[in-house]
Amino acid sequence: MIRRIIHIDREKCSGCGACAEACHEGAIAMVEGKAELLRDDYCDGLGDCLPACPAGAISFVEREAAAYDQAAVEEERKRQAPPRPAGCPGHQPRKLKVQAAPAPAPGPAASQLGQWPCQIRLAPVQAPYFQGAKLLIAADCTAYAYANMHQDFMRGKITLVGCPKLDAVDYSGKLREILENNDIRSLTIVRMEVPCCGGLELAAKKALQASGKFIPWQVVTLSVDGRILD
Repeated sequence: MIRRIIHIDREKCSGCGACAEACHEGAIAMVEGKAELLRDDYCDGLGDCLPACPAGAISFVEREAAAYDQAAVEEERKRQAPPRPAGCPGHQPRKLKVQAAPAPAPGPAASQLGQWPCQIRLAPVQAPYFQGAKLLIAADCTAYAYANMHQDFMRGKITLVGCPKLDAVDYSGKLREILENNDIRSLTIVRMEVPCCGGLELAAKKALQASGKFIPWQVVTLSVDGRILD
């Protein structure tokens, strides 16, 4: 079958091993000091390894490849010692300690969502509200993890949200069109700390680079318990 799968450029690979560590499916290993895709059917095509590579040696290609085999990946995990956590860290259940919140201000908080629709896949590539806008690209989970998302990040911005893990698409083309066709003043990317969120950050960076525009941008990473990490 023809599907999206990673490609590793051995000439660019520095041998740091970061991609092998980031690949939770065990599809990548270090062979003679270089990263190598061991089995096509272990690669889910989501690209957790892409943002982990400091040398830019990993990219997506469309080619003939065996279908991703979740059962085979699970069997391989069972044979490993010590056993590795199953699946992406973003899937792993954990109990979070809820912090005591200060007394809320009187009255309901006002929504800061400035337009509709807000999903990246549904948003138009050109709209009046994009002109002169400060654009926020946020992972779906950020609004649930970070209590003051509306006031601290969405206020005064046009907000687009998405999840590369659930949508399983490359947002970079759609985001590039939005940047090219509108007068965007700034770009803020808010993501979670889990590896799959790296796909959202990578797509936004690729879109900005491909647009050919100089737009001030920043990335903010949130922990799953609602702290700003960077």
